[in-house]
Order: sequence, then C-alpha cells, then structure tokens
Amino acid sequence: MEEKYMIKNGKRLRCGYTTGSCATAAAAAAAEMLLTGKTISQAAIRLPDGETVLFDVEEPEIRGGQASCAIIKDSGDDPDVTHGLAIRARVQKDEEPGIRLTGGPGVGQVTMKGLQIPPGEPAINPVPRKMIRENVEKICADHGYEGGLTIEISAPGGEEIAQKTFNPRLGIVGGISILGTTGVVEPMSEKALVDTIRVEIDKRYEEDPEKILIAPGNYGRAFCLEELGLDIEHSAQISNYVGEALDYIKYKGFREILFVGHTGKLLKVAAGVMNTHSSYADCRMEIIAAHSACLGASPAKVQEIMKCLTTDDAFELIREEPYFEGVKERILAKALDHLNFRLKNEVKIEIVMFTTSREHIIMSDGAEALIAKFKEEQA
Repeated sequence: MEEKYMIKNGKRLRCGYTTGSCATAAAAAAAEMLLTGKTISQAAIRLPDGETVLFDVEEPEIRGGQASCAIIKDSGDDPDVTHGLAIRARVQKDEEPGIRLTGGPGVGQVTMKGLQIPPGEPAINPVPRKMIRENVEKICADHGYEGGLTIEISAPGGEEIAQKTFNPRLGIVGGISILGTTGVVEPMSEKALVDTIRVEIDKRYEEDPEKILIAPGNYGRAFCLEELGLDIEHSAQISNYVGEALDYIKYKGFREILFVGHTGKLLKVAAGVMNTHSSYADCRMEIIAAHSACLGASPAKVQEIMKCLTTDDAFELIREEPYFEGVKERILAKALDHLNFRLKNEVKIEIVMFTTSREHIIMSDGAEALIAKFKEEQA
C-alpha cells in the first residue's frame, strides 16, 4: 500500500486509506484479474481528488468464472477499529450491462430510513460506490469489455468490529460500513488537529484580521461554495473542535465570525456541545424533540422524533406542523446563546445551518449582511 504522510504539530504522521478506498482497490484488482485471467500483486486506483495510489493485493484468486482478492485496511497513525481488517471483493461477469454492487459477510445492511443509503441496501456509502464504479468501468474500457459485472464487497470479521461503532444505533446490521469522502484517512491526533486548526486561523488572520468564515467540515465548505457563492479557500475548516476554534479566534482578535455548518453538527452546539464528534455526544434528536414539545408537539410526535436517525429525517417529520418554524427559531437562538457565551460576547457571530437536502436553511439575522461582506471582498 502506498504511504502518505502529513506534518502535524511538528510530527510526521502517516495517513491511512478509508474502507472505501480499500473496497475500490479490491474491486479493481478482482476485475482486472477476471478480464485478463492473470493474478496481480498490486492495484492502482484513482481517488476522488484525481490522485492515483497503489495498493498491495492479498490472496488473489481466479476460480469458476470469478476473481477475488483482499486489501488490508491500514489506518496509518489514526486510531481506527477497522485497522488491519481485510476488505475483500469478488467479481463475476453478468450478461446485463452495468456494474452491480452487493454486500457480503461483514458488510452491514441498512435497515432504517434516513441514512445516505436506502433500507435493504449494503452499507456502502455514495462516494465509495462512485469510486468503485468509476475505477472498474475504466478497467472494463481498457480491456474492451462491454458486458456487466457483479461485485460483492465483504469484510470477514466486520460483524464483531461493527459492535464497537455507531452502526447498531443507526440501524445498520451485520457488519461495518464502507465509508470515506476523500479516500484518505488523516491522522486524528487531537492536539495535532487543534494545532493545525490554529495555523489555519492564523492564515485567515493575515488575510483579514476583522472577520473569518469557519465550517466544521466538507459539507459546510461545499455549501459555502455552491449555495452562498463564497470562496472556501479563504475559510477555516475547524473539524469538530468548535470550542477550541472559537477560543483561538477570540484570542486572535477577530471581530466577526460567519459559522456555516450542517444541522447534524450545529444542533449539538444548540445543546452547548462544543466538540461535535459523535464519540463525545449525540443529542440531536433530543434537541429537536424538546423544542417541539415546548411548542405543542404531542407525546406520540415526540416519540417519532426520538426514533429518527438524522436531522434531515426529523425536520421532514415535522415540516408540516404549525410549530416547525418556531422549532427552528428556538434552535437558532440556543445555538447563538451558547456560542456567544463561549466568546464572552466579545466577537459577533452569525450562523447558517442547513440540512443535507438543503431544503431547510436556518440563518441568524445578520448572516446575509456578513455573507455580502465576504462576497464584496472576494469579487
């Protein structure tokens, strides 16, 4: 497996690769073997950012019209329960054109609504699905194969490992999820990551000591670019470390903050949670349920909210209720209360929250004016 490194906190830390990258490499290798009739020891795949990386192939086998192999999951210097797990792929030809993905032993199955994958499907997230299809389609094109392929992704031992993850709570049964948005696992040393966030804030301060645009992660940055028309190259990605980021922003002397994030993150802020990683707290449904109850939701409706898996689900559940707008207003007010308390009211902060569908966008009163300021400077 090709090694990548990052420098964090003065240390050279080794990156890893996601289960999505491993599944893609296994599928690509198995497809290559099936179409050529030759076993291989390495597989090259293209990551979402266009980079090509090389993986070592384990247990390559061609038998009975099928090809299979494994890629060993390497999480680098990031602590991960899936480290060392074999992610396997088995590929066979299909008369019907196209590529079909199935889940084998150790890969979970989605059983509840509200996730990125519908119930009944294997828990292989959208980006890994796209990676697998694109990389395998290229192999088919290279060898002039126009027929179909069925690809089974499995992870022997994944059912036991999944018990150490959030999968059981999310209604994903029977194994792990195949995940990843970039294909790369960056080392998540907490101190190193906070130090990196501070360096990024320092850079933004050099550009503009008055105001700063912050987002917890990729969803927020994508929303800034696609919906708000803001240049994300001049934003600070703060990961889950909301509190630490705000403390440092206040210390640096910024006067205004535009905080853009998915409701899955910012709802936790409305409960005073300043580290939004799921391992610290998950109070999203409790927040929506509590505010709905305060505005007249029936006990039955509150119970339905508590059973939701995502904020998108919960908002859709109550969108036609007379108290829906009031719930959003209360959540916004509480989030601002906790953020202002952390900042000791010394820095003006505006919020933009959005759901995955982007149908529900919640903005604080001064958000649009601050967005306009950023746009004016970036024009």
